[in-house]
Amino acid sequence: MKQAMTSIIKKDLRRMVSTRRMFFTLLIVPLVLTVFVPSAFILIQHFVPQEQGDFQKLLELLPSAEQGSSLPESMARLLVNYLLPLFFLIIPIMSSTIMSASSFVGEKEKQTLETLLYCPLSLTEIFQAKVAASFLLSMAVSGISFCIMLAVLEAEIYLTAGILLLPGLQWLAVMLLLSPSFSLIAITLIVRVSAKAQSAEDAQQGAVFLLLPVLLLLVNQLGGVLLINTWVLLGLGVVCSFAAIVLLKRAAGNFNYEMLSTFL
Repeated sequence: MKQAMTSIIKKDLRRMVSTRRMFFTLLIVPLVLTVFVPSAFILIQHFVPQEQGDFQKLLELLPSAEQGSSLPESMARLLVNYLLPLFFLIIPIMSSTIMSASSFVGEKEKQTLETLLYCPLSLTEIFQAKVAASFLLSMAVSGISFCIMLAVLEAEIYLTAGILLLPGLQWLAVMLLLSPSFSLIAITLIVRVSAKAQSAEDAQQGAVFLLLPVLLLLVNQLGGVLLINTWVLLGLGVVCSFAAIVLLKRAAGNFNYEMLSTFL
């Protein structure tokens, strides 16, 4: 990677960390999804056990290997290995949207876009650097969120159910394939939109459509319609990874000065 591309990536990451509003917004969604929501689930099923009947359909879909020796253990396995992985498809989309939506709009607002275009890089390389900055930030947020979630949930499950529950193989497909590919697809589309948008809010609107498929999967899971297993996640991850690579190459190849003309 060229030094100029590395400089753009570092500059964008520093801007993100130094902007308090954007930085705190980046932290709120992962904390809610990985700490508060799972903790509420565990506490409700422990202190209000009659509410567990709402998840009976899902518990019946659990494979025998995931069935715990007790109802609290089964509920914990359901939460950790079947519900929470879908949250890690939402987190990279939301976190990457915050930064990528302002990738070129932010340059316009700070009147640094012309300086950026004069750097010794092609438009394709500038586009790739912008995507790489958002992707690295998104993966960092996902990784940190996973570690925090695992630490908090392990403590809560041990205190309420008396067991230590390790994540299943589903997490490998999610963290190594699905989460990166969903993030790359979202970033590529939103950075491209950011080149034409007049504000970061305009660019962020596209993220709503990217979240719809994930939300539909989550609703189906919670409704007991289906239970997504490791093989489904793995197959979906391969397809999405291929789609992300193709989309990135096409978007970078089609990126041109006309897309930035409204800013110049």
